[in-house]
Amino acid sequence: MTTAAPRRDGAGTHDRDGYQPVNLADDTLELATSFILGPAATGGHQDRPANQFAPDRTAAASGTELTGADSAATHTAGLLRRGLHRLGWGVADQAVSSLSNAAISIYAARSLLVTDYGAFSLAYVTYAFALNASRGLATDPLMVRFSATDRPVWRRAVAGSSATALVVGLAAGICVLGASALMTGSARMAFLALGLTMPGLLLQDSWRYSFFALGRGSQAFLCDAVWVLAMLPGLAVIRATHHTSVFWFVLIWGLGACAAAAIGPLQAWVVPRLSMVQQWVSRNRDLGPRYLAENTANSGSSQVRSYGVGLIAGLASVGYIQAANTLMGPFMVIFMGISLVTVPEAARVLRRAPRRLPLFCLLVGGALALAATAWGVVLLVILPRGFGNWLLGPIWRPAYPVLLGTMIGVAGACFVAGASAGLRAMGASRRSLRAQVIASLAYVAAALVGAAMDGAVGAVRGSALAVWVGAVLWWWQLHLALRECESVPEGQGLWAIQSAGRHRISPELLSHKPGNR
Repeated sequence: MTTAAPRRDGAGTHDRDGYQPVNLADDTLELATSFILGPAATGGHQDRPANQFAPDRTAAASGTELTGADSAATHTAGLLRRGLHRLGWGVADQAVSSLSNAAISIYAARSLLVTDYGAFSLAYVTYAFALNASRGLATDPLMVRFSATDRPVWRRAVAGSSATALVVGLAAGICVLGASALMTGSARMAFLALGLTMPGLLLQDSWRYSFFALGRGSQAFLCDAVWVLAMLPGLAVIRATHHTSVFWFVLIWGLGACAAAAIGPLQAWVVPRLSMVQQWVSRNRDLGPRYLAENTANSGSSQVRSYGVGLIAGLASVGYIQAANTLMGPFMVIFMGISLVTVPEAARVLRRAPRRLPLFCLLVGGALALAATAWGVVLLVILPRGFGNWLLGPIWRPAYPVLLGTMIGVAGACFVAGASAGLRAMGASRRSLRAQVIASLAYVAAALVGAAMDGAVGAVRGSALAVWVGAVLWWWQLHLALRECESVPEGQGLWAIQSAGRHRISPELLSHKPGNR
């Protein structure tokens, strides 16, 4: 499938950004999405080089000729507009994902027995673990190496990454089904339903990240929306027939993801190719295993902290910490939504203006930290004025002292996200893994020591301290990676100092080929 070269003479058919359409199928999908979700739904066109923005049509319409400065300003405004659209779709998609998961969890809690709901929660935790494995091997390398690329290259990469996610889903599903055979009661039924739907769950997530790598968050939003809509008839049926067992809840939740995964090839115009799995894993062996370990360390540290605090300070302390995290939930939707697009956006900055990558990472981390602090201050002010009791009931009083430490920790995590985006954009997987492992160990240790000293309040204070220490470590690793990066002028780090001349990013990385990092 060939791509027509952009035209600058105003002849031929052009889209609203001044580019020539790629093919009928893609344009039809874009127009349909734009009609349903609005004119900004399809975002920027990643099929063509970003530096070929065509100002001629605007000039022709106004009867004036754009100067060089005007052309550059128009080009910059177009890039900024499309960047904001991508960020907006990231937040919107995360809102759909988070709210739908919260809704199904609340519905299950209200409908199931306590033991059944515990089995549902155990199945979800198992899914989250498999999801981190899939992302590390499949979609994280895709986000690093194939963001801001043209669509033919993206399609070839997605054919391999989505197939890898599917294979991970099949392997995880077989393991979960095997585990269900060793279980009894509600846990067995929950794992049976999860094992049957695990391939679709992981494949759906891979489509979601693939669209963000291309800069089309609207397609990811549509994929998640299909998941939600596909669940509604099933939930209505089990409510009407009173088949409110954990098996049916998990099965309907998973089948909704399978339905969304099934439309992914129609959205992307790509079919997963199982024959490319070995090639994908082999070519990304310098990134995939490290991102797998990094994701496991990140999610595992939170689980170990919860278990440790429960053993040291009691389950009530775990509940207070969870309540404080719930209060920060509205901001976390924004945080996770923007995190979906920071790596591909950082990759675009690295290729277009490498010198600006440190500033981009600092702006991302600083803006998110300010937003987290502002939301935390709002909560600290309004909770004692009746909002706390209305929202959480009596638990808000013991949870209130935990909120300040939680807010400080979340603000530190925002700065970590900025540095992490830069490291992943450069493919510096060794440095990001080193930072993640050390920060995770410090996080668990500080939380457990704090819990032994002062219960829930001590645990979150220790966690917040560790997060900020980890943020310093993450930024130091980013600084060293920038010094070693050949694409950054004069090997500059966060400060204008000369490169140490060791461990540089290979030019192959910038041309979407694996290096030897």
